[in-house]
Amino acid sequence: MAGLLGKKIGMTSIFTADGKNIACTVLQVGPCVVTQVKKVETDGYDALQLSFDERKEKNTSKPLLGHFKKANTTPKRFVRELKGFNGDFNLGDVITVEIFKEDNFVDVTGFSKGKGFQGVIKRHGFSGVGGQSHGQHNRLRAPGSLGASSFPSRVLKGMRMAGRMGNKKIKIINMEIVQLFPEQNILVVKGSVPGPKGSYIIVEK
Repeated sequence: MAGLLGKKIGMTSIFTADGKNIACTVLQVGPCVVTQVKKVETDGYDALQLSFDERKEKNTSKPLLGHFKKANTTPKRFVRELKGFNGDFNLGDVITVEIFKEDNFVDVTGFSKGKGFQGVIKRHGFSGVGGQSHGQHNRLRAPGSLGASSFPSRVLKGMRMAGRMGNKKIKIINMEIVQLFPEQNILVVKGSVPGPKGSYIIVEK
């Protein structure tokens, strides 16, 4: 669906008209520059390539510099394709947060916080093996048995084990827009959005 790129600023809470205090996330959405227009005749599908957030020229490769120069814009840091736009858009067009309206619902995609290599208790909520008594040594936070030794004599796929946790793509659907500030390209949505402050997000209608 049609949408925009942006970044997560942080969380806050606001009071509604009936006095309820609700937790909200503040997002900077846009302005996004159209850096490529894909059409069915040439590419096999309709989509817009949007770019967001400034990037230094010295940190941008020459092919990308030429790509942004075609759209008559400065180098950007975050580039993604989105479908579902109505109307004709050309290279270099700027799309702002005004495509959204208050009381609308949006889907927000982000990457969760990376937590590194974690054990099974933090990663999967295991309770640990046994208690702390009976002479156990360094076994309290262990995962326990991984399967039978005779058959099938291997660890089955999908076994919950220790490993890298977080930093996954997560999409939160049907988030209500509570407030809209077109001048600052600020969008305030009800609830929490995955990722740390300053992380990039995609907001879709």
